[in-house]
Amino acid sequence: MHGIRGRLAALLLAVSAVMTGMVAPAEAGQQGDGRGWTGTWATAASEHYEVSGMSEVTVRMPVHTSVGGSSVRIRLTNAYATDPVTIGHATVGLRDGGSAVARPYDVRFGGKRAVTIPPGGQAVSDPVPLAVPALTDLVVSLHLPGQVTHITDHWWAQQTVYWTDYGAGDHAADTSGDAYTWTTTSWPFLSGVDVTAPRAGSVVALGDSITDGSFSTADTNRRWPDLLSARLNACRPGAGVLNAGITSNRITAGSETNPSALDRLERDVLSQPGARTLILFEGINDLGGASAEQIIAGMKTIAHRAHRRGMRVVGATITPYKDFTWGGWSEETEARRQQVNAFVRDSGGIFDDYADFDRAVRDPADPRLLGAAYDSGDHLHPNDAGMKAFADSIDLTSLGLGRGCS
Repeated sequence: MHGIRGRLAALLLAVSAVMTGMVAPAEAGQQGDGRGWTGTWATAASEHYEVSGMSEVTVRMPVHTSVGGSSVRIRLTNAYATDPVTIGHATVGLRDGGSAVARPYDVRFGGKRAVTIPPGGQAVSDPVPLAVPALTDLVVSLHLPGQVTHITDHWWAQQTVYWTDYGAGDHAADTSGDAYTWTTTSWPFLSGVDVTAPRAGSVVALGDSITDGSFSTADTNRRWPDLLSARLNACRPGAGVLNAGITSNRITAGSETNPSALDRLERDVLSQPGARTLILFEGINDLGGASAEQIIAGMKTIAHRAHRRGMRVVGATITPYKDFTWGGWSEETEARRQQVNAFVRDSGGIFDDYADFDRAVRDPADPRLLGAAYDSGDHLHPNDAGMKAFADSIDLTSLGLGRGCS
């Protein structure tokens, strides 16, 4: 078993422009082919790991778009690696089922086919003349020609990602998925996909594992930001919805590869192309180690920073988790949760509006509990019905995007 496959198994058990071709980072509102760039899909880098023996391999990643556009570009990250990584060939195209692509389009970086991304760096591709529909599966394929020693990725993506065997070579332009012989469930190197669309903006969901979609049905795009996207794109014009959830993320503390919401706000929210609205749904992981006052202070700082960048901010209440399978709940943490939720509901103008996720999924007989109809089984993470309840509970007019939304 290759190193990456062994690593995946271990993780699943644990869960029970200096460089050639480099392009400057994406900026909100940056122009492409006469229209504004808007994020249609994004994920937050959340880990880094070493691999051995990996070279001449191609990875193929399906992503689900939110807003559509007339052209597309991709964003890549090497955020946590200690070595540079070279992308020898990249393509993008509409999915044709499984790991097949209807027509892969070549992606270039500064006019060049290959790009080397230094440690801690990122690359943004040139525009690709591919019309991208809303709410569809797009596939990004990356050929890694040299020795790959470190991978930055977003783990536990609830999405099957396809790999060729080591040494198989460049299969980025394949329409068939036959060369892709094994799978993982994380997105390596890819951090965003943008489209050009008139008047479109995006909502960024900043959160933890619940926003990330943990325990929703894999490969079905039933994370609550995906379901919110379906509602928003029934409006005219549509809007992008970007998922910036990271499992175990907190507001008040973090680590090297799982930085706090405060520390990653610029990277994952404020710098997103076309970002106009932030939905802040964090705090449940802070309750055991931070006071309500500290959590609220962090929320205020996030809101103030987003407001200074011209964004609307919608706060979301923290959901119940009494009887959580792996513990952590107490009467003390419950009191903190209630105090934070009281602030979210009446923030005195800190938030432009709020979404009452707590009310949407709690047990009416015991509001400290996640309702049985919404419980994935661990009494903290919602199932698909709970994800839908979140998306349905958001007042679309509070987001400041689209017309005729209800």
